[in-house]
Amino acid sequence: MSGDKLSRRRFMQTVAGGLLTGLSVPPSQAVAAMPKGLYVEHGTLMRAGHLYRGIGANYFDLFYRLLKNPGDSSSLTNLRRLAQHGIPFVRFMCGGFWPSEQSLYLKKPAEFFARLDWVVDAAERCGMGLIPSLFWNVSTVPDLMGEPMQAYGDPKSRTNAYIRRFTRQVVTRYRNSEAIWGWEFGNEYNLVADLPNASEHRPPVAPNLGTPASRSARDELHWNDIQVALHAFATTVRQYDPQRILLTGNAVPRPSAYHNLHNHTWQLDTVDQFETILRRDNPSPIDTLCVHLYPDPKNIYPGGAKNLQEIVGLLREVAKKTGKPLVIEEFGVSRQEGTLDQQRARFQEFLDAFSRYDVPLAAFWVFDFAAQDADWNVTFDNDRAFMLQMVAETNRTWTTSVPRS
Repeated sequence: MSGDKLSRRRFMQTVAGGLLTGLSVPPSQAVAAMPKGLYVEHGTLMRAGHLYRGIGANYFDLFYRLLKNPGDSSSLTNLRRLAQHGIPFVRFMCGGFWPSEQSLYLKKPAEFFARLDWVVDAAERCGMGLIPSLFWNVSTVPDLMGEPMQAYGDPKSRTNAYIRRFTRQVVTRYRNSEAIWGWEFGNEYNLVADLPNASEHRPPVAPNLGTPASRSARDELHWNDIQVALHAFATTVRQYDPQRILLTGNAVPRPSAYHNLHNHTWQLDTVDQFETILRRDNPSPIDTLCVHLYPDPKNIYPGGAKNLQEIVGLLREVAKKTGKPLVIEEFGVSRQEGTLDQQRARFQEFLDAFSRYDVPLAAFWVFDFAAQDADWNVTFDNDRAFMLQMVAETNRTWTTSVPRS
């Protein structure tokens, strides 16, 4: 569908929606419209007036594939297949990974949004929920703006002006869509903050892809820098969409994150220190506790947890204290973890832990991403398709159960 036709259809839907929600009746008889997407009430994840629990998929390539090649609509076809097989929502990268790929937004914004319209329209047609991650790659925006990474910490920087502008344009364009379930800032920014060896972990240099030719100490991020950018994103969303969930996109804090920050060491954090960092990583007005969780090959979990069950239980307890629903936005099992039977057993451990601790929202990594065929990719046609079946079955089970308070 063309961008113009889609825009006209959205306009007509908006007009019709207004007529159906009280504009044609006296204010005293008007009924408040049901919030769209996912939202939080009293610390509980809600959808359409009911408690919500569900497991979805990370579909990294959903929009990225169209952004690189508008003639390749295979991701839209596979989105419909996911919906037909009991996967209720996907998280995806809402832009280019490299500055050169995101430059279409600056040079030809109408074309950029026309391709993003295709994704939202496809999701609307098949009843799929979407969680777009607006600023996935941590270095893309500063590189586009010709600034170092620490520009995130300057509210008046070109980097933060871009964040506010792009957020406003995306949110206002799609806030009336039933397909949008929430808004995410970016992917795992917390993992690059305040590292003792930060000079060894500066962003990559690839001038042919739009990065600068070199990096400096000003490309070493601190949490305070990230917090300024998060605030710019979250407050901008809330100006135009007061209810849908907000997510940081952050991972579980590193086991030494507190000591990284305060002592510049790799000493393991205590439970209280872990909780302090986890709260810090999901600041208000962010209204969810967002983490990414993967098996640790050395069995070193944050907060002194000894296994997967314990870390999920600890995360759930912190979520209860904060009054924010826990979102395990990424989890998964790699091919490197053993045979298919061993992968299946490990995947089931995740699902069992989520069920035991009433995790309201989770998404596995990763669906239909050929670049990770050797380790993480799950499709309907490869030998890891059983994970899709397991997720669908868990979703069916959860819809017949009532979460504990």
